[in-house]
Amino acid sequence: MIYGITLMILGVLASPNLLLAKKPNAKEILDKITPYQGWIGLVFCFWGIWGVIQAVLNMGLLTNWPIWWITWLASSLVEAVLGFILGYGMISKLLLSKNEEALKKGEQLLAKLAPIQGRLGLAGIVVGVWVIVAGILFYV
Repeated sequence: MIYGITLMILGVLASPNLLLAKKPNAKEILDKITPYQGWIGLVFCFWGIWGVIQAVLNMGLLTNWPIWWITWLASSLVEAVLGFILGYGMISKLLLSKNEEALKKGEQLLAKLAPIQGRLGLAGIVVGVWVIVAGILFYV
C-alpha cells in the first residue's frame, strides 16, 4: 500500500503539468518540494533498483503469484527510472562526477528518458494505483 502511494507521488512529481492542469494552486506546493527533488529522486532510484533486485531474487513467486510478481517488478522499474530522472543532478554530483565516462553515459541516458518523462510520470501514477489494488486483491 505504501509502495503504491509513494509511486503515485513520484509520478506526480515527474509530471507536474498534469497536476497543474487540474489544480492551478498546486504550483505553490510543487515550488516547496522542488529543492528536495534531487534527494527524493536519489532515494527512489535506489529503492527501485533494490526492488528490482529483490524481485529477481524472489522469482519463485512467479509460479504461485505471477500477477503480483510482475506488478512488483514493473513498479520497481518505473520507480527506478523516475527516481533517476528526478534525481539525476544529485546522482551525477555524488556518484558519477568522479568518472567521466559514467557521467557521459548518465547524460546520454537522461537525454533519452527526458522526452518521455511526462508519460513515465503517468505510468507511475497508474502503476501506483495498480499496486494498491493488487495489494488488496492479491494480499501475499
